[in-house]
Amino acid sequence: MTGANEMSGTGAPTAPELAAASETLAAMRAEIAKAVVGQDEVIEQTLAALVAGGHVLIEGVPGLGKTLLVRALAKTFDGQFGRIQFTPDLMPADVCGHTLYDQATRQFTTRRGPVFTNLLLADEINRAPAKTQAALLEVMQEGQVTIEGTALPLAPPFMVLATQNPIEHEGTYALPEAQLDRFLLKVQIDFPTHEHEKALVDRVTSGQVGDRLNVNGVATVVRPEAVLGLQKSAAHLKFDDAVLDYAVRIVRATRTWNGVAAGAGPRGSIALARGARAVALMAGRAFVTPDDVKAIALPALRHRVVPAPELEIEGHRGDSILNAILEKVEAPRQ
Repeated sequence: MTGANEMSGTGAPTAPELAAASETLAAMRAEIAKAVVGQDEVIEQTLAALVAGGHVLIEGVPGLGKTLLVRALAKTFDGQFGRIQFTPDLMPADVCGHTLYDQATRQFTTRRGPVFTNLLLADEINRAPAKTQAALLEVMQEGQVTIEGTALPLAPPFMVLATQNPIEHEGTYALPEAQLDRFLLKVQIDFPTHEHEKALVDRVTSGQVGDRLNVNGVATVVRPEAVLGLQKSAAHLKFDDAVLDYAVRIVRATRTWNGVAAGAGPRGSIALARGARAVALMAGRAFVTPDDVKAIALPALRHRVVPAPELEIEGHRGDSILNAILEKVEAPRQ
């Protein structure tokens, strides 16, 4: 598929460019679904984050296909894939890299860490110490790594997909708010339905020895440079002032809503706008609608809203608060 490669990204995308982008993203979605069974919403939201040029935090218990999702996504655009298993003894140098003294040449050489890739899977990030998590912040925010005072840029597209187990699990620690805020979206992955789990078991066990992750059936749709074209096209979609105002009103409502200990800041408004543009591009539209804002509101804001302790005791989470806000905040008429 070549349509996405032709996008210039120099301005608002034309109708043919929009059609090509929507077709490309639909093809990527279909290819990922060949490996990841029954997680359509998760696939959709992860693709939206890629188009928006943001990072994703995926939360779910072990064994639900988080690693498989990242590997399948990387294969759809022929991107490089790196994985870091976060553990309590992981050091910042294990993430970013370090310098070594070569006895043969009597010179220092730089050994680059696994962050030098297109898609980085930070597996079980909430098991790592704070200093190692902090080492990932510069990479996520600046798109570069500093080793011994030298800044080394990462080749775009670059995206971190971090996974975490629910904080109730043993050996896990809540991520600091500053780190959570660096993720464009927080995606929740849940157990598959009965039918999807049945199809998954059949696929994994038929004619295959062991349970290794298999993405052989996933085809490459585009090249990495085409992903950059998709990102530029999304950034230039029209965002009507009334729709933008609606998005900002949703975020501002989280700061004054009854039962919220801490609401989303301006970065939440930015994430909501970027995500809504990505949703619109995936639908092949040249403009953002209120429904695009609603569609991405939960993953864009759930990790930025902290319920009051009394609500948490009663079992209320960020999603229930956000759903109540979405019902209350009036959307502009189209």
